Amino acid sequence: MKKIFYLIAVFSLLMSCVSKRNQVIRQNILTLRDSYCKAPFLYHYTNTLPSSDSDSIIAANQELKGLFSDQSILILNALGNLDEVHKIVELKKDSTIQSQVKVLQLKSIINSKITIALTELDAVAAEFDCEGERVAQIGNYVDNLNASRNNKLILYSIAAGAAASIAGGIVKDNGWSNAIDISGGVLGAGFGLATLNPKGKKVEFIHSRNLLRDIWKDKLESPNFPPFIWYMYTEKKFSNMEKHSIISSMRERWLHYQFDDDKAAADQSVIFSDGGFYRADDLHNRAAMLNQMQSATRTINQNINYLLLDLDKLIL
Repeated sequence: MKKIFYLIAVFSLLMSCVSKRNQVIRQNILTLRDSYCKAPFLYHYTNTLPSSDSDSIIAANQELKGLFSDQSILILNALGNLDEVHKIVELKKDSTIQSQVKVLQLKSIINSKITIALTELDAVAAEFDCEGERVAQIGNYVDNLNASRNNKLILYSIAAGAAASIAGGIVKDNGWSNAIDISGGVLGAGFGLATLNPKGKKVEFIHSRNLLRDIWKDKLESPNFPPFIWYMYTEKKFSNMEKHSIISSMRERWLHYQFDDDKAAADQSVIFSDGGFYRADDLHNRAAMLNQMQSATRTINQNINYLLLDLDKLIL
């Protein structure tokens, strides 16, 4: 009888710990229902997307080819600063103080536009980063739910086996003892097999502002992104091979690695909707995709850095 008492006491203690942990998790999840990552208000950008005919833009500015790379010319066009650069080139032919002052004034105008572009990049990258962290927290919550469920089943399995073993030792009749051992083994095995749930628990997760949906749908423009950022995403000239845009390459990787090349499944995925019920795998995929877009956004800083170097060489 002492063995049974100890078994019940240990089992009750373990179940109490699991229950308390679940209660803490459920309290924390309430703080993650609504997105705290989006901007406090929606900014309406007045400027439109730059021209997508990059070849004609470069051809129309051939006199800048020796001073700027093709990518820098396209960025200057996107920022609306090509006129200022042409004026600087002309003013550099004059060494007077007045010309030098005018050059610095024009450089200040260009720097102001570049500063705005850099802050836009930081803002978009920060939102991707924040959303990725938010999804990771939800993913950890679902992982904990699944782990808690499996822990319970394992405890049930251990308890069933131990109870059968103790009962079998108490019962003297061989027939009943064997029946108890067999029943306990079957019950324990059943609890063990129940832990092999490949999908696990799910949780409701809402994101009406879905940045990943705009990337996946390949829109001509997106109100969720500044026009300059969207232009950098969609212009092929800013990719390494200049054959596919940044987001086109990103979509190919998502389709292959996150959705096993099943486009129909990707199109119907909760990841690209306003939200819904997520399982752990979907949450981890969403977090990975947000982090990938954050990295892709930050790499645009390299293009702007090259532009700044070209401008410095022009001014000196």
